[in-house]
Amino acid sequence: MAIHYYTSSSLDGFIATDDHSLDWLLTQDIDPEGPMSYAAFEKSIGALAMGASTFEWVMRHEEGRWGYTQPTWVFTHRELDLPSGADIRSVQGDVADLHPDMLAAADGKDIWIVGGGDLAGQFADAGLLDEVWVQYAPVTLGSGAPLLPRALDLELLEVARNRAFLCGRYRVRRG
Repeated sequence: MAIHYYTSSSLDGFIATDDHSLDWLLTQDIDPEGPMSYAAFEKSIGALAMGASTFEWVMRHEEGRWGYTQPTWVFTHRELDLPSGADIRSVQGDVADLHPDMLAAADGKDIWIVGGGDLAGQFADAGLLDEVWVQYAPVTLGSGAPLLPRALDLELLEVARNRAFLCGRYRVRRG
């Protein structure tokens, strides 16, 4: 069981534009069943953690439909409109305090930090982030939400090309 930060990034290290858009990403050529693809990764996931901006983007992009079946923790400081029938918890506070509940809900599977470089950084700060998976898109944004606004020492475990994307999987080195 591990905690993964799995995301895409521009070559200059941003996961979204300044206005939280992912339009730049959705036009890129990727094989959904190819190397290090989302489809294979998602099968190993038992619980999700995401920030409020990511949650709101998903809800807008999916027109209010919630596509995940896994229990989800949305870290936020504001009121969110949660879809009915979904196992979503709107939470605040230290990720370390919520970690035991997430582990229990994941039921032996992995935990995915879906979005928010800062949220992934909070898990890293608490010594809870195990791996960083990044699919680098062939585009630069110039500014936006940073991939991971923390200093981390990473070990490259795997690299692959998935059509236009350079994909890397890294282990977080601790102390």
